[in-house]
Amino acid sequence: MKKILILLLMFSTLYSARVVETNWKHGETFSQYLQRNNIPSTLLDSISKNDKTLLLEIQSGDNFFELKNDNELLQALIPIGEEMQIQIIKIHATGEYKFDIIPTIFIESEYKVALPITSSPSIDINREINYASLANHFSELFKNRPEINFKRLKKGDTMAFFYTQRTRLGKPINEPNITSAMLETGGKKHFVFVNKEGEKFSDTGKIIRYKAGTQKVAVYDKMRIPVNSPRITSGFTYKRFHPVLHRYRPHLGVDFGARRGTPILAAGDGVVTFAGWEGGYGKVVKISHGGGYVSLYAHQSQMRVRSGQRVSKGQVIGYVGNTGRSTGPHLHFGLYINGRAVNPLAHINMSTRKFKDVDIFKTKIVQIKGIKKYKNRLVALSKETPKLHVWDSEQKNSILYKEIDTL
Repeated sequence: MKKILILLLMFSTLYSARVVETNWKHGETFSQYLQRNNIPSTLLDSISKNDKTLLLEIQSGDNFFELKNDNELLQALIPIGEEMQIQIIKIHATGEYKFDIIPTIFIESEYKVALPITSSPSIDINREINYASLANHFSELFKNRPEINFKRLKKGDTMAFFYTQRTRLGKPINEPNITSAMLETGGKKHFVFVNKEGEKFSDTGKIIRYKAGTQKVAVYDKMRIPVNSPRITSGFTYKRFHPVLHRYRPHLGVDFGARRGTPILAAGDGVVTFAGWEGGYGKVVKISHGGGYVSLYAHQSQMRVRSGQRVSKGQVIGYVGNTGRSTGPHLHFGLYINGRAVNPLAHINMSTRKFKDVDIFKTKIVQIKGIKKYKNRLVALSKETPKLHVWDSEQKNSILYKEIDTL
């Protein structure tokens, strides 16, 4: 028996409920959430051991949706990563609650923006569209372009861009993705295009790197491994099809197996934003490294830092343990960029040596097929006055729904 929710256009005399967006309370565990909503503990007991580890990925402050009839919880959809979500649902016929992890259902649409610059791109975008992440993304695309000086932009300059956004119940989820952008200043047009892999290129083509030799250099370009003699016991994945469970399950971090008491090292310089107990993660330290990067170190037996403390790369911040919901001593290491979980192994050096041989790369420009079409599309947009989609990020969803049983 499956449950589906269908948007009603009128009040129903049979059954009605309201969908609201809320956020995960700081420090609340999954079992405390169930207890607060009068859900029997038997639901937690019914969750498999593998699925219980995913409960640790629920972060304090995460937004999620609840379907309620008065104060009774009928359904909750709690995101874990970009592709998956926890579903708690009450079976109407029996009154029982069921737990599952299902793909996130969203709508991805393209939006277009053309604006004159009156203050700065970020201020103007925020004022007209009410979306800080989008404003920051636009500015980042043109960052480090020596021919563009944002401080010298003036009235009469213009910007135009296309972006895609995933939404659920009309609310944005995940970050916006600008696919093409143009900034016209002093009568000259500057372009940036972004491909599906997230690589950006200008109107002259795509800048690619190629190997031109090797040399021995100091390892300071990336974050370091958070434990010495690392042994990976579980890797990172947004969405993996489990060969036994025949279900998709994410793991938004990397687990390092280590003995209890093994020193945990800061992956990079930064400021401790949290040091304390956080639900199933047990004793946790979070470090902000700037630029939107935050690292997380969970299940510690003992912490050696406090919130607000500045730490250096390689500094001991705690010791491996198995506090919280853990089957044995290990370090769960997470890395987030602007609140989005990413694979830590793509951003850290697995080697603990101070020096190592690295490849030397040079760059060259490769022309992009169809670039003229993209440029013409942006130029045409800059001459339009498109209707802008204004994001209402503050208003909570309150939508009437009807619940129906289907086979």
